[in-house]
Amino acid sequence: MANNSLPNLFFILVTFFTSQALSQSDECKSESSNSCNKKSAALPLKLIAIASILVTSMIGVCLPLFSRSIPALSPDRNLFIIVKAFASGIILATGFMHVLPDSFDMLWSSCLTENPWHKFPFTGFVAMLSAIFTLMVDSIATSLYTNKNKAGIIQEGQIADKGAVSTKGHFHGQHYEPKIVTEGQQLLRYRVVAMVLELGIVVHSVVIGLSMGASNNTCTIKPLVAALCFHQMFEGMGLGGCILQAEYKFLKKALMVFFFSVTTPFGIALGIGLSKTYKENSPTALITIGLLNASSAGLLIYMALVDLLSADFLGPKLQGSIKLQIKSYVAVLLGAGGMSLMAKWA
Repeated sequence: MANNSLPNLFFILVTFFTSQALSQSDECKSESSNSCNKKSAALPLKLIAIASILVTSMIGVCLPLFSRSIPALSPDRNLFIIVKAFASGIILATGFMHVLPDSFDMLWSSCLTENPWHKFPFTGFVAMLSAIFTLMVDSIATSLYTNKNKAGIIQEGQIADKGAVSTKGHFHGQHYEPKIVTEGQQLLRYRVVAMVLELGIVVHSVVIGLSMGASNNTCTIKPLVAALCFHQMFEGMGLGGCILQAEYKFLKKALMVFFFSVTTPFGIALGIGLSKTYKENSPTALITIGLLNASSAGLLIYMALVDLLSADFLGPKLQGSIKLQIKSYVAVLLGAGGMSLMAKWA
């Protein structure tokens, strides 16, 4: 009996692990066959998502741009600083709590080969390179913008200087030119920040939309619609604040608002179109989306910490008021906390 039981036990174990491997392989090749995967029911939800996300994105990014008509929300007021801190917290949490974990999950998936994807932390590596690359773009673009516009800024300062000399005397004119140059350089920084932040948001918005559009899981899509509406509205407020401070002309403002508003709906529509060929568990999809998410996470985390939060909290406005700093910190924590809570559903 003992001799017969050992081969039987061995056979049972082999059968168990083989069936597990086969089911895992099937899962990687095709969609999970649970009750939530209903293509006919998922399509109306995706169409609702396209419309609702488009509207909330436009509302979020446009609110700061119309704030000049509301004195309390003008860029030099405390309320604008607090709202911007709240939106910056959302952008920071998007990078840490949504995009980065998704990249880890994808690049460590069992559907990918052990070597090299399970031997090296590609997500952290790509996110680090993305942050360094963003710093390079940020620094070089600022230098190029400054050198290109320096002549105009200095000339404007000299004209103002001459006017000050003729009206108020030489002493006041000497102190006016540095102020003009400083304000001009700050404006250039705002423009670089707005452009780089827009780039990072557009990349991860398309990726989010593509994943949602290609999925037929109604249990996932329903809470995801609400979460993405919340996410896009407040992320748009952060971007809108940067666009407002950059003082672009109307056409450039309109283009930036347009691209931010349509990228997630475009991603969803693209996912719907590719739903027959795009398989979220295929190695190609996992590697492509995983690497894009990692690069987007590095960019968003850098922008939130360096160009938004650090620039504001170490700036003269917040450094001059401890009370305003505390309010802004609370706003950051609320924004980051709310977005982190959304990670439960999205």
